[in-house]
Amino acid sequence: MKAKLVRTLFISAVSFLSFCSWAEESDFVFHSDLAEAWFEGGDYFEWTSTTKNNQQAKVDVFYRTFGSTDKPQLLMIHGFPNSSFDFYKLVPLLENDFHIAVLDFPGSGFSDKPVPNFSYMLEENAEILDYFVKNIIKFNDFALYTHDRGVSIGLAFLGHYLDTKPAEYRINYHFLSNSGMFLPLANLMPMQTALLDPARGNALIQARKSVPRMTQGDPEAIAYADIFKFKDGDSALIHVARYLLERAENELRWLNNLSRSDIPVAYLWGLLDDINPVRISNHVWNTYLNDRDAESTYWLLPTAGHYPQREKPNEVAKIIQLALSGGIPSKAEESNFMRAYGSQRKEEEAIFVGHSIIETLSFPSAIRYSPDGYITQ
Repeated sequence: MKAKLVRTLFISAVSFLSFCSWAEESDFVFHSDLAEAWFEGGDYFEWTSTTKNNQQAKVDVFYRTFGSTDKPQLLMIHGFPNSSFDFYKLVPLLENDFHIAVLDFPGSGFSDKPVPNFSYMLEENAEILDYFVKNIIKFNDFALYTHDRGVSIGLAFLGHYLDTKPAEYRINYHFLSNSGMFLPLANLMPMQTALLDPARGNALIQARKSVPRMTQGDPEAIAYADIFKFKDGDSALIHVARYLLERAENELRWLNNLSRSDIPVAYLWGLLDDINPVRISNHVWNTYLNDRDAESTYWLLPTAGHYPQREKPNEVAKIIQLALSGGIPSKAEESNFMRAYGSQRKEEEAIFVGHSIIETLSFPSAIRYSPDGYITQ
């Protein structure tokens, strides 16, 4: 059902405010065919906030699905400051093989953006995911792909999943991409921290809003301009950006969910990301994933930056398809896989990083070393 028609016009079934919201969306002028098509293909569900300070506020959450319902299920989670539209290049590469679902968290994209006193919480976003999976898209056995802010949401969601016995659905694979998921190693931009200061943050938002809306030029840039203007997304930025405070408080607990999870993981990272540099992914891999018994792989995308799904969607799609088709080698086989894969890898394709297994070396040789020289036995 098209998003413009998602709210019924029967006044007896909706509140006056919902009707006004429907009218506001219907009156929005798109300058981007890309953004309008993304919006037109979506739908909404209602969520009642569980965060105490939000006083049970109700918000409408935008979502989309793609592909046939009889295909393997794939749930993709966006980051900050963007929306599900971040996957607009990746979805067409996967929708023939998967039933895909995406959503815009409150404060983002085409979802509601209540301001100024609404708290946009990562833990609540994880609860929204649980509700979305069980009640809206009704996924029962799915892979989870997360990026940026969405990685923290996904890790909180993973914790809830691991602690729910018996589980009400199955997460069969977990993909993580570029994120400031370990903030001590991040290289945060001044704007990100400025948004946490009310005075400087408001000044930044007002300066952003004073810039004329982009209506010509690069189609992707026009699409993002449209989406940020929808329901005054610019004003919401200063409130959604506070997620850094929640991440800093909880990131070690959330990251530990990776260690205790038995769900296979593919960890992929755009090497050119200078805000969330590769030192983050190296630390997370070595600390939480390298020693797991469960299947884990680490991939570096040498020509991608912070947004691999937008910058190198073909390479991201290859990793997803390889992982979900059973093409990941066991630890015992990964050295041979690395050599074979590397010998055929094209310049832009992902680099496979194997596990670090530290053991005493034993060389199959009749020659041994001594300080006096090599001795043939």
